[in-house]
Amino acid sequence: MSESVVAWLLLGSNLGDRAALLRQAQTALVAAAGPIVAESGIYETAAWGREDQPAFLNQALGVRTRLAAADLLTVCLAIEQAAGRERREHWGSRTLDVDILLFGEEIIATPTLTAPHPRLAERRFALVPLAEIASALVHPQLDTTINELLARCPDVLPVRPWLRP
Repeated sequence: MSESVVAWLLLGSNLGDRAALLRQAQTALVAAAGPIVAESGIYETAAWGREDQPAFLNQALGVRTRLAAADLLTVCLAIEQAAGRERREHWGSRTLDVDILLFGEEIIATPTLTAPHPRLAERRFALVPLAEIASALVHPQLDTTINELLARCPDVLPVRPWLRP
């Protein structure tokens, strides 16, 4: 890919030193994918899908990259693995999760990557931090802004600004 695109990512962690893991992910993303052009605050969020686990820290980022979407996914997975991510159960606890929410205005459907993220509109923990930094961004499939998606989001799980201890 020669032209750059802004990829909108969500970082999440609910095991270990959650804040440090988010910082490490940011550093690794800048080194491997490109500069961060937008960064939300950090939010403490209830676990979604399996609520019987520790709360997550989540943060949205805009990363300007020249990588193709598939290559960015490879980078995200490598960063997760370097942070000790183990995929034992669906929606289970994890040291680090790096999700591609949107890849510019592209619509991608491959066996390994779907963008926009297929459950973005259902997840308050992703929409709140994304709305903080890209509220007017339009979802390319739903033709709806992130703010509008947040207003309609059926998820009622708590998403609170994280206050560092």
